[in-house]
Amino acid sequence: MRYRELGSSGLSVSEIGYGAWGIGESGWVGASEDESVRALHRAIDLGVNFIDTARGYGESERIVGRVVRERTGDQVRVATKVPPKNGMWPAPDGLDPSETFPGAHIRESLETSLLAAGLDHFDVLQFHVWNDDWVGRGDWLETIAELKQEGKIGLFGVSVNDHRPDSTLELVRSGNVDSVQVIYNIFDQSPADELFPACEEHGVGVIVRVALDEGGLTGRITAGTTFPEGDWRNRYFRDDRPAQVEKRVASIVADLGIAPDEIAENALRFVLSSPAVSTVIPGMRTLRNVERNTALSDGHPLSADQLAVLAGHRWERNFYS
Repeated sequence: MRYRELGSSGLSVSEIGYGAWGIGESGWVGASEDESVRALHRAIDLGVNFIDTARGYGESERIVGRVVRERTGDQVRVATKVPPKNGMWPAPDGLDPSETFPGAHIRESLETSLLAAGLDHFDVLQFHVWNDDWVGRGDWLETIAELKQEGKIGLFGVSVNDHRPDSTLELVRSGNVDSVQVIYNIFDQSPADELFPACEEHGVGVIVRVALDEGGLTGRITAGTTFPEGDWRNRYFRDDRPAQVEKRVASIVADLGIAPDEIAENALRFVLSSPAVSTVIPGMRTLRNVERNTALSDGHPLSADQLAVLAGHRWERNFYS
């Protein structure tokens, strides 16, 4: 496993981190706690030292905390998230930060997360949504400073609104954030336009989520793909989107000249090829996925020619309308 600094924070994180949304049974049907625990332990065995969870991920914080407490000698870094007080995802324009992240709510959410995980601190505390209207307003920044001073959190970050990397540019430039978590993959390359250069300039770490497009860039989504009732991917891959994904993945495979089963590997290498990226956090609910993904931290990014080919596969989509 190779490691990168999370921005200019001094915190060293594994290139391949662990995205723990799927293990909490909060939207992904079929998650098994026993299998999740085995997968987490195997990931740590293979060098993963960064786990991303959230207050809104069902039992995820409890499961992650259980494993981390069992691996006290491994210095595993854990990031969690504070949900907006008003429960609105993503954060629309026009809201006051007192409606979303007042100081008392931030502190209460963190204390609840610490209790659930059985930990005395989190290495990164993130707001689960963000809007640049909140820069310089509200008492959230004062609260974050207090929590850092108390040793309950190490760093502060935000989870960028889905497919809206522009929504955090002012925060990055303000110097008041240590990391941003953002969707970045072969289809959605927009963070590389403005957000990544800003993060590099201001020493802000980048945590990449949805690198495999929720499974779209694994080659396993086809026109006939269905998901269990209650699984959130029924919405993400609704209507004819599975067929569109299948067609676009086939085009990527052909243009790169790779085997169909190599698409996931190349999708993760695409993310790691960006020097702005600190870590990528694919969901890994099985031992097979852990072993496959961690093996890609080998210092072999995609070539300039391959990246040029993939630049032509950007896909502008509106998932939520």
